[in-house]
Amino acid sequence: MTVILRNVRPWGGELTDATLDGGVITALEPALPATSGSIGTANSGGSAVVIEGAGRILLPSFSDVHVHLDSTRIGLPMRPHTGSPGVWGMMLNDRKNWRGAEASVADRAATCLGAMIARGTTRVRTYAQVDADAGLERFEGVLAARETHRDRADVQVIAFPQAGLLREAGSAEVLEEALKLGADVVGGIDPCSLDRDPVRHLDIVFGLAEKYGVPVDIHLHEPDQLGLFSAQLILERTKALGMQGLVTISHGYGLADLPAGQLQELIDEFAALDVSMATIAPAGQPLPLQQLAEAGVRVGLGEDGQRDYWSPYGNADMLDRTWQLAFTSRFRADELIEHCVAVATVGGASVLDPRSSRVSSVADRPGLGLGDPAELLLVEGDTVTGAVMDRLPGRTVIHRGQAVADNLELV
Repeated sequence: MTVILRNVRPWGGELTDATLDGGVITALEPALPATSGSIGTANSGGSAVVIEGAGRILLPSFSDVHVHLDSTRIGLPMRPHTGSPGVWGMMLNDRKNWRGAEASVADRAATCLGAMIARGTTRVRTYAQVDADAGLERFEGVLAARETHRDRADVQVIAFPQAGLLREAGSAEVLEEALKLGADVVGGIDPCSLDRDPVRHLDIVFGLAEKYGVPVDIHLHEPDQLGLFSAQLILERTKALGMQGLVTISHGYGLADLPAGQLQELIDEFAALDVSMATIAPAGQPLPLQQLAEAGVRVGLGEDGQRDYWSPYGNADMLDRTWQLAFTSRFRADELIEHCVAVATVGGASVLDPRSSRVSSVADRPGLGLGDPAELLLVEGDTVTGAVMDRLPGRTVIHRGQAVADNLELV
């Protein structure tokens, strides 16, 4: 069905009427006089649904490229944080508690995913922990949540060895079993500091990627030179296997601490091999977004764990996380804050699909041209920066050209 978005402002620009058909944007024209239309109101010819934008800003919808739906407690009571520092200690805390949650993995994941969609996210890459403890239970719960919202969002599921691949017997086998059952991406984590054998770890991860024809997404928490060493090994594998465009490094916490020359050389290698990055906008030294954009590296944003056994933070709102990205990057200029929006929307979409539109510079605002996917979000604000600062509830979410949420509620 044809949908007309009446009186909207693409990227905060002039009032426009946008026509959506077949899941893409088919027309962008100067706005006609406002009507009393709303979601579900047909035009006079009865051939289209009119959604009255009322001057709201039209943006590409959010792409959350790093979220752990299998561990979320969104929608459940707050609980005391009991985790201990470090990846292994936090993993053990999660392992101790996740089965005692007040709801199943499938129900918790579906609740969180629904809240994400209602707030403007229609493209998702989520982790699902597979290990000697959980087996496939958490993976299957995330698959069930994806099915619940299959008409509201596109979701990629990563088979993720949170506990590493070498510390516990059977880890590699359950990872492969998840791929046999249809995992979209194979994950890895800290090849040096967690498994302490980067060659064997990456042999398994990239071997499975090659065998099942899937992309790779590797958590890299490792600091400074150790992080650089692991990143270089990942780059070597990417080049050797011809996996350009199919590898993502998530976090990369230590990379921003590298000396300027090493950092620029590494960024240039990322660009040459089309290795993308996913950030969660952490505290501390931020990723160098401007350098990454200038080099042409694809960068996306994610919400990580959502109020889970790792952290009490998270509210399923990518607009909040976009604010956090701008804040932790120490941005104040409108152009740079809008760049954070571009990273959180089209940037993330290009991480999920390297064939899609990319953010080509800090000043680029892609995703709202003719033929672009009708994955869209209407938000309140006088400017895009104002929308990020205020994060108001008057949002309408479009997936495949159809409204799936309005005013923070699914429709």
